[in-house]
Amino acid sequence: MPESSWPESDSFSELDPLEALLADFTLPSEFDEQPEQPSYSGSNRRRRAAVVLVMIWGGTVALHLVTWGYWLIAGLATIMGIHAVRVLLARPLPLPMPLVLDAPDQLPFVSLLVAAKNEEAVITRLVETLCQLDYPASRYEVWIVDDNSSDRTPVLLEGLIQKYAQLRLLRRSADATGGKSGALNQVLPLTQGELIAVFDADAQVEPDLLRRVLPLFERADLGAVQVRKAIANVSNNAWIRGQISEMAVDTYIQRQRIALGGIGELRGNGQFVRRLALEQCGGWNEETITDDLDLTIRLHLEGWDIEVLVDPTVQEEGVTRAIALWHQRNRWAEGGYQRYLDYWKPILQNRMGFRKTFDMVLFWISQYALPTAAIPDTFMAVLRHHPLLLAPITALSIMLSLLGMVIGSYQIRQAQMGSKSLPDRGIFTSLNILFQAVYGTLYMLHWLPIIASMAVRLSIRPKRLKWVKTIHHGESA
Repeated sequence: MPESSWPESDSFSELDPLEALLADFTLPSEFDEQPEQPSYSGSNRRRRAAVVLVMIWGGTVALHLVTWGYWLIAGLATIMGIHAVRVLLARPLPLPMPLVLDAPDQLPFVSLLVAAKNEEAVITRLVETLCQLDYPASRYEVWIVDDNSSDRTPVLLEGLIQKYAQLRLLRRSADATGGKSGALNQVLPLTQGELIAVFDADAQVEPDLLRRVLPLFERADLGAVQVRKAIANVSNNAWIRGQISEMAVDTYIQRQRIALGGIGELRGNGQFVRRLALEQCGGWNEETITDDLDLTIRLHLEGWDIEVLVDPTVQEEGVTRAIALWHQRNRWAEGGYQRYLDYWKPILQNRMGFRKTFDMVLFWISQYALPTAAIPDTFMAVLRHHPLLLAPITALSIMLSLLGMVIGSYQIRQAQMGSKSLPDRGIFTSLNILFQAVYGTLYMLHWLPIIASMAVRLSIRPKRLKWVKTIHHGESA
């Protein structure tokens, strides 16, 4: 079986925590040693990852050994610092007014897609929410792809389809492959929408979601829109609080990057894609573990833009346990890294244009190269009793994260209050936002060991494309 395939039973399975953790570092089995299939986007990942790892580690060691190494890093930090200032000062475009429903026949037809497996805790709430949007029922459809669920999900869906005229069901067989991407590709030919929206089973949205998102697609060059993700199960859980800050800075930095001509990114849950753009990209890639991040690059390579909205939001359940967070972030990290391994050639050929290419390169340096280089940088600094070579870039990244969380949190508060000015709640609100930003920045440091270990693991062994399911608990979350 080729690397790009996996049994359906693995595509949404939840692994035992210890077993799943050890599986990331075990030696490749006979299954993994099957020859890789030639593919534009998925072949030779291990070889490419090994080459990149050697270049990063070797380059870091070499810079420690030459006198001009620190000057080179200082120059790179200066360039990144200037770009960071431009990011902070950028002004995103104003949003259009919500759609008016006076002429329903002229409204865009939208297809809402959900790939679900064993989601009995949340599927009823999701269907009821999506089927009661403030949008003419005759102008949208809701497709639930039941990926061979073994719980009560099929029974609940059969009852719901009798209640809502726009609800459609597709049940996948036990031998279906491709994970979430395969499920979405299978249902796509059955849909009618000129715009395709994808949601996770735990999604919660506002009734006016379509009316506020669809006007953006009046831009002919806009291929997709990602609405801001927010946490539904807000609590004092330490991991939940960190994820709230993380989502705030992610949305803010993305919108600022877009304002400078950089790339916007899809986040899976709450993504809207123009059908023409999706078909031009060939649908969802079944050879990746993060379909949204992969589609992001292919859209930009085909000349489409992606917009990110602060409001409205799509709420989802945050991860409440460290081991679940580790699995989720490892998958995100590996999927994000795969994009550079798969599409490095068209990226360096500048197919996206200079501004997007420049944005992607700087993002790769801060998000992937810097954590990977931290291992040899620390080793050489201790060995030679020198300061850390990459300290200027690290400090810059941390400062940008802190400022992004503060400003992003303020912008979210503005959107929630429905006002263009900050609510007057005194210094305590400001101090609370600052405290959350400091905590969130410390929380974000968990990405360092995740990225560093992932880069090493991916260069040593090919990884089966396995979807480690995040369990959704519904009201009990």
